[in-house]
Amino acid sequence: MESIMAIDQYGTTYHDLGKHPRKELLDRLGASNAQRMFVDTKSGETKHVGYVIRDQWLRLYRVTEWKK
Repeated sequence: MESIMAIDQYGTTYHDLGKHPRKELLDRLGASNAQRMFVDTKSGETKHVGYVIRDQWLRLYRVTEWKK
């Protein structure tokens, strides 16, 4: 089982964002606009890692079940 969660810069978590995390975050935060958030890797690539919605910087994470 896999799901997507977001953590903002204050440590607030948003769980079970489904297949469309941007839309779900906009609904939960009562916003209508989201900007993509990017980071640069050590190899020089740029990766999309989340969204900026209003004053919150939300980084997305894929959550999977731990199996040994």
